[in-house]
Amino acid sequence: QQKEERPPSPVIEVDNLEEFVLQPAPQGVTVKCRVTRDKRGMDRGLYPTYYLHLDNDKKVFLLAGRKRKKSKTSNYLISIDPTDLSRGGDNFIGKLRSNLMGTRFTVFDNGANPDRANADWSNVRQELSAVVYETNVLGFKGPRKMTVIIPGMNADCERVPIRPRNDNDGLLMRWQNRNMDNVIELHNKAPVWNDETQSYVLNFHGRVTHASVKNFQIVHSSDPDYIVMQFGRVADDAFTMDYNYPLCAVQAFAIALSSFDGKLACE
Repeated sequence: QQKEERPPSPVIEVDNLEEFVLQPAPQGVTVKCRVTRDKRGMDRGLYPTYYLHLDNDKKVFLLAGRKRKKSKTSNYLISIDPTDLSRGGDNFIGKLRSNLMGTRFTVFDNGANPDRANADWSNVRQELSAVVYETNVLGFKGPRKMTVIIPGMNADCERVPIRPRNDNDGLLMRWQNRNMDNVIELHNKAPVWNDETQSYVLNFHGRVTHASVKNFQIVHSSDPDYIVMQFGRVADDAFTMDYNYPLCAVQAFAIALSSFDGKLACE
């Protein structure tokens, strides 16, 4: 069985970084990226910085993410500047926030908190995605179940803005109440048990080289062969992250960050 070659990422023009990272992937194009984890420095072991680059010759930088320190729940800031991970800066583009249990996450863009809404709510932050992890019988050791909830797309293939006025109106509550207008539900593809390797496996077509419980593929139940996103380990602190329409880079990167989080990372 010959090893599958990794085709390079198609040429992707990132003229305006802020626009690009929030725009859905072009239809028919897989945007291939690499996530690196930087644990250097005093507290980096606990608060590493994650960087997202396009996986091509130019290694174009897209996003950086880091966990905030004084937050009760896990809270990651996502920035379009690798050196500026501050909440107040111009480079703040989104954040990932977990519930107290660390099993549910919501991804916001950089809009305002509903408390600071303007008259027509146009400045209020959008929810870009939510992720729900279910532990299985084996606790966190076996394959994890992930549900990813994202806003729907309109006829022009643009994301429908979801700007909740409070926590009861967000993607998680809509999903919980099965109020699925303009909401898309995705899942991780269940890995298949392989007797030869005595492990659960997924076919990443040469994009993932290390077995890890963190490797996952996200699909829609109506078309399990269309991989909306895949993520997997290629070295100790390097991962590939590929995403397709309808996801954008911020959504995919935040979903990946959620999978690194403390309670889920007990492997």
